[in-house]
Amino acid sequence: MKKFVVMVIDGQGGGIGKQLTQSIKDRFPELIVRSVGTNVIATQAMIKAGADEAATGENAIIVGCKKADIIVGPIGIAIADSLLGEITPSISTAVGQSNAIRILLPINQCDNQVVGVENYSLSFLIRCCMDQIQKWLSDNKE
Repeated sequence: MKKFVVMVIDGQGGGIGKQLTQSIKDRFPELIVRSVGTNVIATQAMIKAGADEAATGENAIIVGCKKADIIVGPIGIAIADSLLGEITPSISTAVGQSNAIRILLPINQCDNQVVGVENYSLSFLIRCCMDQIQKWLSDNKE
């Protein structure tokens, strides 16, 4: 049976990526969690949360996007120059062009405002993300 790869992308301090990584590992231990930070601090936070694989930097994100089944992170990972400039145009293009399903948390930070979406707590958004992963897994059973 194929092991699906979930790629968690985060930057800055890695707080969102850490919570996502830990939640995915707790709820879906059968998935491979590949956590990639835009910087070492973000990557280290996701490693501590239990990532199966981890890497840092633009190229690691670009390569990882080609191999992931699911990509999760804050919505800024798909917007060039987001996360205070940590998301390069190459990263946002890789996320956008990936064949993976993208599950993006509508975080209204770093000059990005998603209209029509409540300002939900991060814990609520992470629960919603886990539900979307569950739905995707159910739809993609072998």
